[in-house]
Formats: sequence, structure tokens, C-alpha cells
Amino acid sequence: MAIYVDADACPVKSEVERVGTRHKLKIFIVSNGGIRPSVNPLVETVIVAAGADEADKWIAERAGQGDIVVTGDIPLAAKCVEAGAQVLKHNGEPLSAENIGNVLATRDLMADLRAADPFRQGGGRSFSKADRSRFLDALERAVRRAAR
Repeated sequence: MAIYVDADACPVKSEVERVGTRHKLKIFIVSNGGIRPSVNPLVETVIVAAGADEADKWIAERAGQGDIVVTGDIPLAAKCVEAGAQVLKHNGEPLSAENIGNVLATRDLMADLRAADPFRQGGGRSFSKADRSRFLDALERAVRRAAR
């Protein structure tokens, strides 16, 4: 069992390290660079080649049954769910075989709406303390599920 973190723009890296260390799990922090490496021996910082989706490809090739993936990237999440990994968004929302289809469809719809209206502004809400707390709780539950 390992935890894979899609680290580009990930607000919960330190939380992953804290929970993973408590459970003595290998943690892979994967990015295109610009991430300060951890001194924790359980944490491996993986710097992939520059380019679109290189970190996603690296994670998707390795994550599988019994692993946990932390990402906000919905296509990556779909690949990891298909491979049998548990997937959590940064706010603690689990992505699973039961909901990934709807989440992908919503993502695609929103991309189409943004493409149709170039003046459409973001509208996403900021990451909150409650999101961080929900993530910690969800990650702890995911680790316990994976250990069974």
C-alpha cells in the first residue's frame, strides 16, 4: 500500500505526510518540479519531465489495488479508480466507481460552458479549514479501509 499525491497545486501535502507517517506508508509526491523535498524517509519526491499530464501518467501507471491517490484531476482519478485505487480530492471527497462517471460528465460540461463563453469567470470557492479537516478524516478512513 502506498499514497500517491498529484502534488502540483495540492494544498494538503503536509496532511498526507502526517497521516502516512503515522501509518508507516510509502508516500510519493509527484510533480513537474518546484516542490521542496521532504526529509521524511517515507516520502519520495518524484520530479517528472515537463509537459502536460506527465505527473498524471506517472501516477496512473503505478497506482492500483490497495493504494490511495490524492488528486483534483478528474481524468487521473478515473484511471486510478479503474485500477482499483481509492481516490480522494483535496477536500476529502472520495471518487469511486459509483460517482466518477457523474463527476467526469460534470467536468466535461463545465469545460464546454467555459469554452462557449470566454468571459465566464472561475467561480470556484477557496480552500477552507473545514476542507482540510474533511480531508484529514477521509484520508484516515481510506488508510484504514486499505489496511483491511
